[in-house]
Amino acid sequence: MKLAELTAYAARKYNICEEFRWPEHPGFSVLCHPQTGKLIALLIRHWDPDLGAELEFCDLRCGNSVPPRPYLTRPLRMKGSGWKCISFDRRTEREVVFSLFDKAVRGGDPHGYKVVLASQLPRKESGYKDTALPFASSSYRPQKEKLPEKLREMKRLYEYGRETAEAKARNFYRQAVFMKDYEDDHPWSGEFVCYYPTYHDMTTDQLRGYFSWRTRLRKGEFRPIPASAAYIYVYELLNGIGADSPEDVLRKLSEFEAGYLDSGIGDQRMRGYLRSWALEYAVLKGLSPEAVRNAADPEMLKRDVALDILRSPGERPDGEVFEALCAFALGKPADSPVIKSGPERGMKLFADAWRRALAYERQGTGLFELCFGKPDVRRWMPLSHAVYYERSIPGDTEVILNGCRSYTCKDGRWTETSYEASAFDRVLFRGFIHETDARLRRYLKTGRYLREDPSDSWAIPFIDAVIEADRQALLEASRPKITIDLSGLDRIRRDAAVTRDSLLIEEEPDEPAEGSLPDTEPEECGLPLNGVQIKLLRTLLRGGDPSDILKAEHLMPSVAADEISEALFDEFGDTVIVCEDDRLSLMEDYIEELEQMLGGNKNG
Repeated sequence: MKLAELTAYAARKYNICEEFRWPEHPGFSVLCHPQTGKLIALLIRHWDPDLGAELEFCDLRCGNSVPPRPYLTRPLRMKGSGWKCISFDRRTEREVVFSLFDKAVRGGDPHGYKVVLASQLPRKESGYKDTALPFASSSYRPQKEKLPEKLREMKRLYEYGRETAEAKARNFYRQAVFMKDYEDDHPWSGEFVCYYPTYHDMTTDQLRGYFSWRTRLRKGEFRPIPASAAYIYVYELLNGIGADSPEDVLRKLSEFEAGYLDSGIGDQRMRGYLRSWALEYAVLKGLSPEAVRNAADPEMLKRDVALDILRSPGERPDGEVFEALCAFALGKPADSPVIKSGPERGMKLFADAWRRALAYERQGTGLFELCFGKPDVRRWMPLSHAVYYERSIPGDTEVILNGCRSYTCKDGRWTETSYEASAFDRVLFRGFIHETDARLRRYLKTGRYLREDPSDSWAIPFIDAVIEADRQALLEASRPKITIDLSGLDRIRRDAAVTRDSLLIEEEPDEPAEGSLPDTEPEECGLPLNGVQIKLLRTLLRGGDPSDILKAEHLMPSVAADEISEALFDEFGDTVIVCEDDRLSLMEDYIEELEQMLGGNKNG
């Protein structure tokens, strides 16, 4: 339920109009009893930049006996008994609120009045005294306010009757169409404060000042004017006055924001309304999804994109997932020492922690839903906070803004489907971010260590799993990578055989050196090696020089290394012996395993 529905109900049933009493506090207004004039409701509107939405409340004097509802709490501003605060959101029930307002009106009925009379007149004033009457020639007669004929005709268009929101918008639209090309040259002076302002709320002098200001604005000259008067120009655009098409309306709203707000001239609190109204207008007019997205508040779209990424991070880049986490985090995770010490690695650790943590469940509900809830379908009343006259009932349609937000019209009734910010569990989400940051700082030994909260311990297994995976990846990356082209080994063997045969000469067999290892058949060690290859490996294990063996067997060192590595590749999955500058050496990681397989470091 919206606060505007309560003000419309008060005007329709009791002819109570909203009063804007405090110019310095435009977010506050009141509803007063129709007979006593006493305040019965304080209306509060507050723009929350963190949520990117306007929050609405009402302190209502409805008595202490109220039904138990989550949206009925202690008053925010009012003091004394009988006051309750109503929060307006998707939970608020119209029937309950209207009933409480009826109760507030009944409770404010007058029970008497008090007249204070002067006890005694001063002696010299007690007698009769003539009073001068201002005749036609008297200078006491006030000057009649000069009214241009166009403004006079505009005022005649106003239809008096029940002051409902619809009637007010209809009157404004009729007069705005009539005055769409009117220009004036009259300086603005004084103040003007009004909620939902229209021409009818202005004096003749204010009307002339406003139309003069609008004349200059349309020529690109932006000047200061009270915010309530500036809103009238925005209402004109939303009703198509001064624009050629819906696209032109959006363009001029954007120009107004740039020229009037970005320049620092206007009230910055208008910005939130402008962006909300631009989106609502684009949807109402059935513009393309791209045009609707261009009209939407960039911050709102950013949050929607972040929700979509966090819901399904999958193969999304680590940087995108990390930015999505930052969109809802408290503070700036990008300033964490984890990120500053190595941005790419830090973002990956955070992103992987969220990917793993999505497996967490509490009573069958996953982490994303625990943090952000489900998409909520609720009544949507576009331009309800503006003076806008809907001239026809919109047809059935659906506008999909993105994966997290859509608008649907059915039988003239609009609904919005999106994630409701008020349902977010920010404590749970920010606890995850804090715990991740704390444990990653300790793992990376960087920055000031953070104190961990026991209530966030549910996240520890997922974060530790990411840390262990990172540790293993670093260990694997530290090992030297040697690529063996197995497809070329046959050619190498053939070339080596030709070279060996060409160098082969008759010579006396060498006597085995004292202390040398006896020839070992391959079956002795269970490895797919021949006796010469085993001799080579054992010689290297003892720290000896295998050059004599290579020379005696007419083997090239590089060929011998490749053949042994190929033979043991199924066993080790890696190179076990390398040749550098015609010198053979064993890979240090596999020496112990080779000693065990070959029967130890034997000396004879």
